[in-house]
Amino acid sequence: MHYLQQIAFVLLLLAAVWFFSRQVKFIRRNILLGKEENYSDHPELRWKNLFLLAFGQKKMFKNPLVAIMHFVIYAGFVIINLEVLEIVLDGILGTHRLFTGFLGMGFYRFLINSFEWLALGVLVFCVVFLIRRNLLKLRRFMSKDLDGWPRSDANYILLTEIILMLLFLTMNAADTLLQERGAAAYTTHPTGSFAVSSLLHPLISGFSDNGLILLERTCWWLHIAGILAFLNYLPFSKHLHILLAFPNAYYARLEEQGKMKNMPAIQNEVLYAMQPELAPTEAGEAPSFGAKDVMDLSWRNLLDAYSCTECGRCSAACPANITGKLLSPRKIMMDTRDRLEEVGKNIDKNGQFVADGKTLVHDYITTEELRACTSCNACVEACPVSINPLEIIFELRRSLVMEASNAPQEWNALFSNVENNFAPWKFSPDERDAWNKN
Repeated sequence: MHYLQQIAFVLLLLAAVWFFSRQVKFIRRNILLGKEENYSDHPELRWKNLFLLAFGQKKMFKNPLVAIMHFVIYAGFVIINLEVLEIVLDGILGTHRLFTGFLGMGFYRFLINSFEWLALGVLVFCVVFLIRRNLLKLRRFMSKDLDGWPRSDANYILLTEIILMLLFLTMNAADTLLQERGAAAYTTHPTGSFAVSSLLHPLISGFSDNGLILLERTCWWLHIAGILAFLNYLPFSKHLHILLAFPNAYYARLEEQGKMKNMPAIQNEVLYAMQPELAPTEAGEAPSFGAKDVMDLSWRNLLDAYSCTECGRCSAACPANITGKLLSPRKIMMDTRDRLEEVGKNIDKNGQFVADGKTLVHDYITTEELRACTSCNACVEACPVSINPLEIIFELRRSLVMEASNAPQEWNALFSNVENNFAPWKFSPDERDAWNKN
């Protein structure tokens, strides 16, 4: 019977890892559908961003109270799951609390007590976040961007974390109570009671030894199965940022905010106009401008889309959104990710992308949304994981204006004035100082 449990555990672990790896390959392939960009410069600054933005959550601390709560949940998720390594090895080897022999009883007790206090913090703050989302109904959580699955997804994750922490504490409580009673399987490596789980002893002290063993084993299995299920849920959830925040921070843009990327084709046209002798003698392939669909964006833009936390800080900071216009930077990122997922499934089904009559512009993101952007960079500054919705907006607008000649009349008048008069106003450059002659 003991070996059957080990076999069942190994099969469960292999299945979970296989499904997760499969989805990771799908996401990686989708991200690499984007155009190539080089982000290998200044590795020392990139590592600094990784530690400050991803590990340290630097941008979150603009609101210290929320940042502390979020950091406890984040730290709890990362650190408590170190304990999963012991559970995995116990499941494979058929042992119980394997690390007590390696770490020594004193250090092991310190670690598990630390995990339990973190678990309690995660429990409390997950409840607080549920209240903020569903009872206090903060404006950025009530936006229509989150209607349907996105709003439910956030609640499911918080509830799952609460359940996992309760299972962890209950498992420890049953384990240590069995040690006190001298149950053979639980006294090989006696640990004594732990700080938080011992508070549950009065609730389960009426259980028989067999009942406690059943409770401890049930919590053990549900805890590890829940973590493996959570791992495979991440790629379908906004909480994928738990993993992608790290590469997203490392590959953060190091240029100053607001710096626009020049288009080489346009620069060359200007150069050839000024120095015709440099112009190529043979007509080359006609360049494309901006982005119409996700494949026209860079891989970095697509990584941004998958890294989006859907927290809404970008939209809450956006002046266009605040004044009631259609633009929501969060929706821009969510729409980009949804379209990318659709393109990925299209490729999996057909072996290559087959035109489906849809594009990111028009079918997912409207021209009204793109035109509402003031290019102020508020969304970029607000994002805790260095996502840049503005780059995607710029590329989509370039496609509309330069490929489809789709611009408001006011914009066209401005473009014409800049081209003819070298200024946004409809005055000859020779008359620009006429105002001071009266």
